[in-house]
Amino acid sequence: MTALIIIVHVVVCLLLIGIVLLQTGKGADMGAAFGGSSQALFGGAGPAPFLTRVTTAAAVLFMVTSLSLAYFSANVMEGSVMTGAQSAQEQPAAMPAAPDAVPAEGAQQDSAGQ
Repeated sequence: MTALIIIVHVVVCLLLIGIVLLQTGKGADMGAAFGGSSQALFGGAGPAPFLTRVTTAAAVLFMVTSLSLAYFSANVMEGSVMTGAQSAQEQPAAMPAAPDAVPAEGAQQDSAGQ
């Protein structure tokens, strides 16, 4: 579920960046005063109302995905990858043999030879 929301979030993020870059700034009409065309291709108002609505929808979707990702990251399931593993304290430790428990080879030969 989280992976799907992340994918939608990234796509909406890129879409939002593209839409904002397509919009014209407020000073774009100043170029028309010096002989340039002022958005004659799209008519008088231009694509501003459409791009404004698409920008608003993308921004709302971006905020919803951001809030849902924050919610899912705050409510992480109580589980661990290490659930079945034993800790070092729980594992039985191999007891090393005491040095005096096993006689040395040289000591056995001396007692056998005497």
